[in-house]
Amino acid sequence: MAPLKKFDKFRDIQAEIDRSGSAIFQDANGVEALIIKSPYQINYIHSYAEDSAFFLGLAEGHLLGSRCTNKECGFVYATPRGHCMECGEPTAWLELPKGGKLHSWTTCHFGSEAFLKETPYNLCLVEFEGAGSLLLARLKDCVESDLYVGMPVEARFDPKPKYSITDVWFVPAKGGSAPPKAGSSGRGRARP
Repeated sequence: MAPLKKFDKFRDIQAEIDRSGSAIFQDANGVEALIIKSPYQINYIHSYAEDSAFFLGLAEGHLLGSRCTNKECGFVYATPRGHCMECGEPTAWLELPKGGKLHSWTTCHFGSEAFLKETPYNLCLVEFEGAGSLLLARLKDCVESDLYVGMPVEARFDPKPKYSITDVWFVPAKGGSAPPKAGSSGRGRARP
């Protein structure tokens, strides 16, 4: 067995670990530490509990929000809540439209491993008619220079659902209106 290579700068170890799986780091005091590559996997089991209907709905091509059951309040949430954040009463499920308007967006140039193939990608806040809150999702099939506040968007659903928020994303709606003229804010009334 060949002796392990030694490095005095930790950043230099990475390539060796990727190549051979191990190396030795020697600090400024001459102390040596064995560094090894050890694959790690975990199965994380959790429950969506009272939010389960939302994720089951996505798998069936439905966007579900919630409405406060207090008739004096009736606040509608695009991101479902079990209880109303305005008055504290329980909420009930309701189906949201598949189309909405772009309220805001950001273009992500860095992302987790799950999104590396899509980087850069857009995240958006979508507002729906009658809803007082917004839904955060990915925005696909467009580039940042095409986007504007108020742009019509429509939901798309993963044909192979993973029961995750990534099972839904939005795309620019076909036949949508033109962007607002310069100087127009195009801002919506929904609250984040």
